[in-house]
Amino acid sequence: MKKGILILTGVFAMTFVSCKDDATKKVKEENVEIAAERDAKNTDFPVMSFTETEHDFGTINEGDVVEHTFAFTNTGKAPLVIVSAKGSCGCTVPQWPKEPIAPGATGEMLVKFNSNGKPNQQTKQVTITANTEAGKEILKIKAMVTPKAKPESGTPVSK
Repeated sequence: MKKGILILTGVFAMTFVSCKDDATKKVKEENVEIAAERDAKNTDFPVMSFTETEHDFGTINEGDVVEHTFAFTNTGKAPLVIVSAKGSCGCTVPQWPKEPIAPGATGEMLVKFNSNGKPNQQTKQVTITANTEAGKEILKIKAMVTPKAKPESGTPVSK
């Protein structure tokens, strides 16, 4: 019983003390104006406009390494910075420009796909992290991978 009263008293004391200061009195009016002005300027974002966002390699053989270049233009009003690009698995590897892309300028993203160990229909994606308004852009690739021929059972495999 004593513990319950002690805990209740502690909670009451913390509540009473923590609500003492009014946080709105600590905000300076000049800082509010500066923040509003800054936020108004942040409406100009870069825009990645791709000529295509999907590519089909068609039918390829298992073990083939194929690649495709996705072209894009920065149609926004600010320089485009690509922070990273990651494939949905280790078989899909993107390469992207590391320098900022000015408004109106073009760039290319090379995507390589290694079909080794990936038989049948494959659909992969590349997630691009950039300073666009959405923050993420998606590219997709697909291929029909013809499996490698397996040796017939009972037939010795030559070395």
